[in-house]
Amino acid sequence: MTQYRAAGVDIAAATRAKELMATAVRSTHGPAVLAGMGAFGGCFDAALALAGMQAPVLVSSTDGVGTKTLVAAALGRYDTVGQDLVNHAVNDILVQGARPLFFLDYIAVAKLDPAQVAAIVAGVAEGCRAAGCALIGGETAEMPDVYAPGAFDLAGTIVGVVERAEMLPRAGIVPGDAILALPSTGLHTNGYSLARRIVAQHFATEGYHARPAILGGQTIGEALLAIHRCYLSDVIVLRAAVPIKALCHITGGGIYDNLPRVLPAGMGAAIVRGSWAIPPICRLLVEVGGLSEREAYHALNMGLGMLVIVPAEAAATALATIPEAREVGKVIATPEVRLVDALE
Repeated sequence: MTQYRAAGVDIAAATRAKELMATAVRSTHGPAVLAGMGAFGGCFDAALALAGMQAPVLVSSTDGVGTKTLVAAALGRYDTVGQDLVNHAVNDILVQGARPLFFLDYIAVAKLDPAQVAAIVAGVAEGCRAAGCALIGGETAEMPDVYAPGAFDLAGTIVGVVERAEMLPRAGIVPGDAILALPSTGLHTNGYSLARRIVAQHFATEGYHARPAILGGQTIGEALLAIHRCYLSDVIVLRAAVPIKALCHITGGGIYDNLPRVLPAGMGAAIVRGSWAIPPICRLLVEVGGLSEREAYHALNMGLGMLVIVPAEAAATALATIPEAREVGKVIATPEVRLVDALE
């Protein structure tokens, strides 16, 4: 055994992990990728990818999946969090109208398990393939004195592009504009510290393997690991059908913190209770955890995955275009986001 390995870092394991993930990573590459896995830096042919655009604007974002990694580690399931990471990132730049170009991931572990890391990266690659995004680079770090045994962290950076004239949000948002919701698949990648606390307190014996009736046969772990939904294809279809004024990805901070980010100063939103279906896992956490309405809608997405603001007269067309979408509220002339029983 080398001294480096005795210190907790296994270079051979890192090499094996790269061999296992190579096929998945390269499956995301198209002709614009000039250098990817194995290079010191990923190289992407911007002239090819942006050909035909008049005024391309690059849009970038960096994020992680938070303590959802602890749920994955507890259940020994690593094939979904990579997709969560990519889908979250795609949705974030989508809010500004961008389509993804390329992605880079970062995985940090206490002790490197090649099969585990390869499963995570395979999920990242799957998310990239589905979004038409190249996975052109990444880093795997083994840090035994930083992470607890069995723990890992996962983060990524995405770069996309949008024509400057098509950037969102658009000017002209006015009170009365309709707010539509594209449903979430569950918690997505936010609220997991709260969810884990509630599970530990109220399901101490079975933990993530508990099957509360409200989940319809699913275990809590299965519900918590539901993949963060990507809204790229839905938004592409919607933008061809109706004039979208703004999009809002409901992530950490819920509707209260995220909706104001896309609204003009002085405006807010009224969201109608009961106008959409709240996912069972969210209802379970609210009921068992005794969360107030304010806290629930601040910490969780409560089923509102992506909000879409359109002119009131375009709402019916939008709903016909995406049948699972729901009209959930409207823009109002006061700077607040509030839940209401009915629109005035």
